[in-house]
Amino acid sequence: MIAPAQRLASLKPSPIRILSEGAGPGAIPLGLGEPTWALPEPARKALAAFEGVCGYGPTAGIPELRSALAAFHGATPDEVLVTTGSEEAIFALLHAWTGPGDKVLMSDPGFVAYRSIATLAGAETVTYPLDSSHRFRLDADALIARLDEPHLKAVILNHPCNPTGGGTDRESLRRVAEACEARGLLLISDEVYRDLYLGEPNPSLRDVSAYGVVTSSVSKGWGAPGLRVGWMVGDPEWLLPARTVHAFAVTTAALPMQRAALALIEASAMVLADARAELRGRWEALASALKEHLGMAVAPPDGAFYHWLPLPPSAHSDPMAFCLRLRDEGGVVLVPGLIFGEGGRAFARLSFAASPGQLGEGVKRLAPFWERA
Repeated sequence: MIAPAQRLASLKPSPIRILSEGAGPGAIPLGLGEPTWALPEPARKALAAFEGVCGYGPTAGIPELRSALAAFHGATPDEVLVTTGSEEAIFALLHAWTGPGDKVLMSDPGFVAYRSIATLAGAETVTYPLDSSHRFRLDADALIARLDEPHLKAVILNHPCNPTGGGTDRESLRRVAEACEARGLLLISDEVYRDLYLGEPNPSLRDVSAYGVVTSSVSKGWGAPGLRVGWMVGDPEWLLPARTVHAFAVTTAALPMQRAALALIEASAMVLADARAELRGRWEALASALKEHLGMAVAPPDGAFYHWLPLPPSAHSDPMAFCLRLRDEGGVVLVPGLIFGEGGRAFARLSFAASPGQLGEGVKRLAPFWERA
């Protein structure tokens, strides 16, 4: 039998999936980052109403959806490319603009898929630290200090951040955008969690600069990860090579799913308000349980549905082993922060997208492991 491609040698199955899919039937799922509230009604109606030929549709996405997304982002339709989720958008961008010998700059801690996608493109990842003294928010100085790394081609932002929930501010974004533009680097701002927040919204890259590319999807704020519809928004010169990768990877996003996504985007005011209400109830359940069972008084994240939970010091040497014990002995799935980078070693990512009842029971099950540590 022939060997798999060498570029796969350093890639392994997602630890997040391994932890979640290996859990017993009674385990509390606080690992996966996916909404657990019902698919919003506009999408359900659009799917039920779909009729006629189920064709491919245009490669860049149906015109109505591109126009709706352009209006949402303050762009023009030719600045929008519809993709199969936001990960495919990042996949297309990195494969279009980076390759062997190139480097991609990402945060530590940062979303694990960025590193894997860059590796598949043949590129290497280097990291910049988040501001651990201010709840893991973007540290513009630390990022800009890495921009003269030899062979750097692309920079990825993610705010609110997966896994920390840390955000950013307009001035930091502006400085990063200006520094990347001065060097001609591809700047990708993954804003998939931007519309999920409990206080004030985080700024978008597009609020401060016309430079770079914003990626997002209906998976988080619009509560529809199963539709697999995402997009990128930016200068058509950045999008055109990515469109070629997109076309040969998936041809186009599925037509019925684009119709459902269009219905969600058109109903954004209602859908996003409902999602934030769902988020608020879940956060209140989590905060109450953490106070009652672990004695922790916690502040909400800047956005997203992740709590960056400090691990007991005894777990720092092997966070994965500790989280496997939590799963197999305690019946709770958490994700060790170490898989997101060395900067996450002392933490676990707790997804409070689960139901309020699951959050209360899950934290109750965690308490003995913190007490014994």
